[in-house]
Amino acid sequence: MTRKVISTKLAPAAIGPYSQAIATDNLLFISGQLPIDPTSGKMFDGNIGARTQQILKNASAIATEAGTDLNRVIKTTIFLTDLADFQEVNTAYGAFFPEAPPARSTVQVAALPLGSNIEIEFILMAS
Repeated sequence: MTRKVISTKLAPAAIGPYSQAIATDNLLFISGQLPIDPTSGKMFDGNIGARTQQILKNASAIATEAGTDLNRVIKTTIFLTDLADFQEVNTAYGAFFPEAPPARSTVQVAALPLGSNIEIEFILMAS
């Protein structure tokens, strides 16, 4: 089985000792994405729905760099600091995956890096 590090400047750089994504022969694992604007490197300022959209854009850029796309997502995990945001996240997320959405878990956590209120990680089928 091969293992390849995936990195693109079109998504935020890792903020620690991890890769944006790792591709194997069959799968792409995208590390948890925060709502960071890759151009400025700053946390995206907006409501939780807009932040969800920014994360999906970041993940899409990483998937594209790996030669695949988010239509091939099989599982996501959403981390929220407040489950009261669940419905607004669902609305933004659902607009991105309107048909046959991937399997998903959503959990509330005490805190996330850089004070974010949302983080999403992705597992995709590789191209």
